[in-house]
Amino acid sequence: MNVMTTAEQAPDYTAIKSKQNAAWSSGDYKRIGVTLQITGEELAETAGFAAGSRILDVAAGNGNATLAFARRWCAVTSTDYVASLLEGGQRRADAENLDVTFEVADAEDLPFADGAFDGVVSTFGVMFTPNQERSASEMVRVCRSGGKIAMANWTPDGFIGALFRTMGKHVPPPPGMKSPALWGDRRWIGETFEHAAGSISTTIKHFNFRYASPQQFIDYFRTFYGPMHKAFAAVGAEGEKALMDDLLALIDGYNAATDGSMLVPSDYAEIIVEKA
Repeated sequence: MNVMTTAEQAPDYTAIKSKQNAAWSSGDYKRIGVTLQITGEELAETAGFAAGSRILDVAAGNGNATLAFARRWCAVTSTDYVASLLEGGQRRADAENLDVTFEVADAEDLPFADGAFDGVVSTFGVMFTPNQERSASEMVRVCRSGGKIAMANWTPDGFIGALFRTMGKHVPPPPGMKSPALWGDRRWIGETFEHAAGSISTTIKHFNFRYASPQQFIDYFRTFYGPMHKAFAAVGAEGEKALMDDLLALIDGYNAATDGSMLVPSDYAEIIVEKA
């Protein structure tokens, strides 16, 4: 019997992160991120941190949660491992005269002391880390006892979860990699955070993707959203039509618009973990 060793089964996280960094640095995610701003505002309202609270935004991208919490007078440290995304967040903060600290940091190895923050937050960011258990552990570690971990994560069964699966059919993920959408699964969140949690609450919300047409959505994401940009590049000319057809069929199954435009509600989980 041929038995794989643990080393053979374990993903090469260093190589995966290098490829992810290249993916998120491609396109221009800032153009996508700003369309999701409402989710950061809603998370800030739900979390309800007091003015002056020390907040760490993990895998912050170009700063949706960062700006939302800073607008509520929290002391925000905004982190990501893609420097160009943080630069976009810095420009947005400067435009609003918001006092935010920006620092390049790996979500799986946060350069902060234990219990350094009153709150640790992330909107559609930390869910994309390859070593999911490690990044969850780091969020818990840097949050003080009695503080909160607040997240907005796409669900496995929503539109974006289905989008991940559709692209994965054409460009399979690295061996051993788990779906980012696990971060939107109540059971996985419970199993991952229950050891450190006084309580965990999960609310399913909906973000509406509104575009002039399904084709415009695909063209826009193909140009600016790193994972889709890389997927089309990977399949090449021969696989492009098949990927395009599958994406259009996916959108058609979710599209609530009847006038040729695109109105696709996508479920996401708004999660609050109160640390014991």
